[in-house]
Amino acid sequence: MRRRGCRRTHRYTAALMGLTTLLTWGTVAIAEEDKKKDEVTTLKEVVVRSTALNDVFVPLNASVVEETKVQSLSPATSDAASLLRDIPGVSLYGGGGVSSLPVIHGLADDRLRIKVDGMDLISACPNHMTPPLSYVDPSYVGSLKVFAGITPVSVGGDSIGGTILLDAPAPAFAAPGQDHLLTGEAGGFYRSNNKARGGHYSATYATEMFSATYSGSVVHADNYTAGGNFKAAGPAAVDKPGNILDGDEVGSSAYKAENHTLGFALRKANHLVELKLGYQYIPEQGFPNQRMDIISNTQWRQNLRYLGQFDWGSLDAHAYHETVRHDMDFGDDKQFLYGGMMGSPVAPGMPMNSDSRNLGGAVKANIDLAKQHTLRVGGEYQYYRLHDFWPPSPAILPPGVMFSGMAPNVFRNINDGTRERKALFAEWEARLHPQWLTLLGARYERVTMDTGPVQGYNDTMAYKPAADAFNARNHDRTDNNWDLTALARYAPLPTLGLEFGYAHKTRSPNLYERYAWSTNAMAMVMNNFVGDGNGYVGNLDLDPEKAHTLSATVDWHAVDRNWEFKVTPYYTHVTDYIDAKRCVGSGTGMNAICGGPANNTATNKFVLLQYVNQTARLYGIDVSGHMPLAKTDSLGEFSLAGLFNYTNGKNLTTDDDLYNIMPLNGKLILGHKLGGFDSSVEMVIAKGKNNVADVRNEIKTAGYILTNLRTSYNWKLVRLDFGIENMFDKFYSLPLGGAYTGQGMTMGLNSIPWGIAVPGMGRTFYTALTVKF
Repeated sequence: MRRRGCRRTHRYTAALMGLTTLLTWGTVAIAEEDKKKDEVTTLKEVVVRSTALNDVFVPLNASVVEETKVQSLSPATSDAASLLRDIPGVSLYGGGGVSSLPVIHGLADDRLRIKVDGMDLISACPNHMTPPLSYVDPSYVGSLKVFAGITPVSVGGDSIGGTILLDAPAPAFAAPGQDHLLTGEAGGFYRSNNKARGGHYSATYATEMFSATYSGSVVHADNYTAGGNFKAAGPAAVDKPGNILDGDEVGSSAYKAENHTLGFALRKANHLVELKLGYQYIPEQGFPNQRMDIISNTQWRQNLRYLGQFDWGSLDAHAYHETVRHDMDFGDDKQFLYGGMMGSPVAPGMPMNSDSRNLGGAVKANIDLAKQHTLRVGGEYQYYRLHDFWPPSPAILPPGVMFSGMAPNVFRNINDGTRERKALFAEWEARLHPQWLTLLGARYERVTMDTGPVQGYNDTMAYKPAADAFNARNHDRTDNNWDLTALARYAPLPTLGLEFGYAHKTRSPNLYERYAWSTNAMAMVMNNFVGDGNGYVGNLDLDPEKAHTLSATVDWHAVDRNWEFKVTPYYTHVTDYIDAKRCVGSGTGMNAICGGPANNTATNKFVLLQYVNQTARLYGIDVSGHMPLAKTDSLGEFSLAGLFNYTNGKNLTTDDDLYNIMPLNGKLILGHKLGGFDSSVEMVIAKGKNNVADVRNEIKTAGYILTNLRTSYNWKLVRLDFGIENMFDKFYSLPLGGAYTGQGMTMGLNSIPWGIAVPGMGRTFYTALTVKF
């Protein structure tokens, strides 16, 4: 079973000592480099930047969200992940107002590696309500890059779909000879549909060697409305007769959030040391596709980084620490009181709490072997610990009743779960010919996982048999994972690039996929991070997913990139793909044990499922481009941009379609610039989603065409934005929004209607004002 105490202490101690040594060595290197500079006056000063991507191979299928795009989209959203909406191959799972999940080529959530300022953040929630990108506001984003499909091993690991890297702006310093620098900005916004209002603010004080920056943001939004009715109007729940939801109001879509970051930086010649301290508080975030809502989420994070450049190359090292307290219960639009029938106990709510600690770090060296050859080597470490526990509901007990169904014990969903990653990688980039560039890389990861004994709310048949069966087994698991990347780029012409490659990638299961243990229907529906309304139980016998990807890119462009056209077809075969199978057991209602025999044949209701390894394949194509249309002194510049995405996913074991695959979709953008004005008209197109996962009773959605309008005007220090999204108030369902569970008696598996997809937002006007100083 578990080996506790001393081993855990040794892990923490060894990790902290190793990371401290790396960062201390970097500080010593600064002093050594200063000494060399005194002796060798010809040492060239190098500008140190805040992103390690300066030393990373960037494939042609990688994409960058430009600063102008961030400025254009930020007034319309408080969800940092939605800034990726114009990236080829990327779509978004629906979630809370700041918590959507990016998808790359049909693979989402933990199948992607998402890093924020170099930190591997993990959602401490059985519903994955707080994914990595939810911990920053769009106004915080300085750099946002996406590696789709073929990912260099230096930025990959523990993922099979791709990598997303988000970094804050580089620290600002005073110019040589300048006494000090004082700069910043403040902005506010309003969006009409859900009355979203908020703002952001930042300020920097810097000298030539020191920089201090504070940035913060707040947002508050009500429920949003769809472009038409999708349900009957009425009370949100039977115990909330005064809370009336209109037929077009999307229940449980309100949210509040605040973010604060304090950053310090020291720069000396070719060296940079950064310390960032972050805090986020979410007092409320509803989820229209989950049974629960966030009633409090608090995150603290500390991030220390050293970046230096030497004669032989560069060194990048960082260490981070994160703690999260996550609390859930039924929000304003979901039934809160349960029971009370025929003398039964009345249970007010169902508190669900999580505490997590995330400790990690990495070191990477970029070594210039020769003028045309670069070697990248590095190592990474991460230790994650999770307590997911559900306190007993403070039930109101009638005379003679000793306890309710959710008492007297604390339900241990994940009890002291741990997940530890250790990784080493090496990558060789070579230009063997002026027209050829190659990349070869290998990565090894050792992932160890464990958890402690569990218990249900009580020792009745609803919980005890499953808890006893789980506790009787060994929980310790170790995976030895390998990633390989081989890529070649050929440029026969200055205007044409051809790239093709192969990648083998591996991902170990997360804690919930392996260790969620309860087969009680009520508990199972609370363990769901895909938003389909179903219930899930883990599987101790899961193996890591192993993906083989082939991809090619044709990049035809002008020499100055004034126009560009890219096409990327891809094919991915995944062995041991973690999908789901129907769970067959006994019982009925909320006390069902894996749903009963009818669960295996149901086609029009929510069902109970277990994670299982199967075989899958995905293929598709991404097409994108942009071009100028016309330019005159009086009318300005006109341009056209567009993208087209297609993905097909199939479970080869069952011949079922994979869940939540975005149907054929595209976007056309007509842009116009004149003086300080920058405007665009967007047409968003999606085909109906008809290929659905039958095992999950996934809901089909119809196709749609939406129109968005955006315009802004820039003065030297002031920017004004205005826009209309869904201009014609079109009703549509979100293809990846999941099942609507935003109101009513959500504790019961089928005590709310099945078959309603979460709709998209109706017409909304937005405006924002940003002032710099």
